[in-house]
Amino acid sequence: MVNPKTKRTFDTIQLVIVLVVLALPIVWTFMSAFKPRTEVAAIPPKLFFTPTLENFVELFSRNDFMHNTLNSLIVAVGSTVLGLVLGVPAAFAMAWHRMSWPATATLFARMAPGTLFLLPWLLMFSQVGMVGGYWVLILTHAAITLPIVIWVLLPYFESVPREIVESAQIDGARQDQTLLLVVLPVAMSGVVVASILSFVFSWNYFLFALVLSGIETKTAIVASFNFVGEGVTNWGALMAAAVVIALPPLILTLLIQKRLVGGLAAGAVKG
Repeated sequence: MVNPKTKRTFDTIQLVIVLVVLALPIVWTFMSAFKPRTEVAAIPPKLFFTPTLENFVELFSRNDFMHNTLNSLIVAVGSTVLGLVLGVPAAFAMAWHRMSWPATATLFARMAPGTLFLLPWLLMFSQVGMVGGYWVLILTHAAITLPIVIWVLLPYFESVPREIVESAQIDGARQDQTLLLVVLPVAMSGVVVASILSFVFSWNYFLFALVLSGIETKTAIVASFNFVGEGVTNWGALMAAAVVIALPPLILTLLIQKRLVGGLAAGAVKG
């Protein structure tokens, strides 16, 4: 039998290793963003330096990164709202009728590599003249995040007592009223979790935004790729862009951390 003290020490070492592996790239990126441009890629790396904002000044003054960030916000919010509008009734219908195969089909589509859909998706939207606009990105990201919304919400809707729904129907409530006024308040934690995950996935998605966006609708994560050149990379501006891109999901997650963790744990238990 393993000594409890030894086991606790071993668990602590494991935890420290995991934290270092996860946190080191993030800390390194934040430090590099505030380093002078000549010291970002210095070998050996400098751990002690005089912080500067020159990388952020270059990012916003010499590039249109603020506009790109606003594009990311429009696409992420739009696709999240559209994903909820489509996913909430779909998940409720699947839970109510106990149909698992539609959810499984969406999961298979989500697991397939994005490159599989890229060319057909591009040709389809090119035919209707939507490539380069906001709506093509919103529709695409909503399609990508829709399986997440459905699978997060399914256990919440399945846990809603059927007697509550049937009582509302007996009282004359329409299906939309039953969903909005009776079911959703009970499953609101799931809606919050699904919204956050959809926003983060859309915000960070690169492949379809690279191909389908135009000059005016280029998202921040695609615009940051401009700092990577053939043989020359502007590491300072790239690190500053990475910090700006990482901040909204990070702040959002920290603000509702307890509700997010509680919602995920509740969904796991209910599932």
